[in-house]
Amino acid sequence: MKFKKSLFVSSLMAASIPSYVFACASCGCILSTDWDAQGISAAAGIRLDLRYDYLDQKQYRSGSNKISKDAVNAGGNEVENKTTNHYVTAGIDYSPSRDWGINLQIPYIDRYHETYGESYPDNPLSTSHTKSIGDVKVIGRYLISGYNLGLQLGIKLPTGDYKKNFDNGDPLDRGLQPGSGTTDLLVGAYHFGSINKDWDYYAQAMAQIPTNTKDGYQPGNSLNLNFGVRYLLNDYITPQLQINTKVSGRDSEDGVPATGQDSGGTLVYLSPGVTVNVQKDLKLYGFVQLPIYQYVNGNQLTPTWTGTLGARYNF
Repeated sequence: MKFKKSLFVSSLMAASIPSYVFACASCGCILSTDWDAQGISAAAGIRLDLRYDYLDQKQYRSGSNKISKDAVNAGGNEVENKTTNHYVTAGIDYSPSRDWGINLQIPYIDRYHETYGESYPDNPLSTSHTKSIGDVKVIGRYLISGYNLGLQLGIKLPTGDYKKNFDNGDPLDRGLQPGSGTTDLLVGAYHFGSINKDWDYYAQAMAQIPTNTKDGYQPGNSLNLNFGVRYLLNDYITPQLQINTKVSGRDSEDGVPATGQDSGGTLVYLSPGVTVNVQKDLKLYGFVQLPIYQYVNGNQLTPTWTGTLGARYNF
């Protein structure tokens, strides 16, 4: 059957979701990229994945409402102008068998940020441009084959820099740093199956729980929820559609440059995408994320859309 053939090469790996800091300027990187590039495969071996994410955060929100910079300023709050993010994530996945595997995710973050501070519009813009390795994730998985159910357990390591400064030398808010400085526990589960001979589905959940504070700062707990379907069009092109949700608590802070009151919330995105089989072992994929619901605590910059491109190679 067409589905059975696809099931042996299909996968789901929540570790590929780069859960970047959801703070000061809210981030939308909550996409599970491409079934066939996720890391669970019928065959043992090594898989490499390279993914690029783009987010341009420039729309202010308070709660679920769009607001202006003037409205933020009227409350005596810091007024940010924009945050432009480029993420490149390298993934290395090893499976000694179909039932077991381990995945390593190494993100590189290029983030440009502008803020007026608390004297908008009189203050000149303060800027920062950070380019650095972020927090690395290592996640193991076990697939209960008879139930198409997988369990995941991993850790986010404090490898990213959390002491970057604005270009003028002032400390950069912790929510805008490449790393959180904390070690986080990752716990997840996923399920996949068939709707009919032409359609597959999957569902996934991943919780991220910080286990410590660093210099008075701790990011909020977060939960990613994803549901996706894909149409088995032919052997070369596979359209997909996902609903991606992230729920995050407020960051806690104690004597550090951070804006805990303006962090956390709920993001829901509709994400159409496609996978293209270039050759037997090489696949390319692309997605666009479109917000269908955004609720943020305090005042936060949010993206109006995000884009993802990637490639996956099987050895």
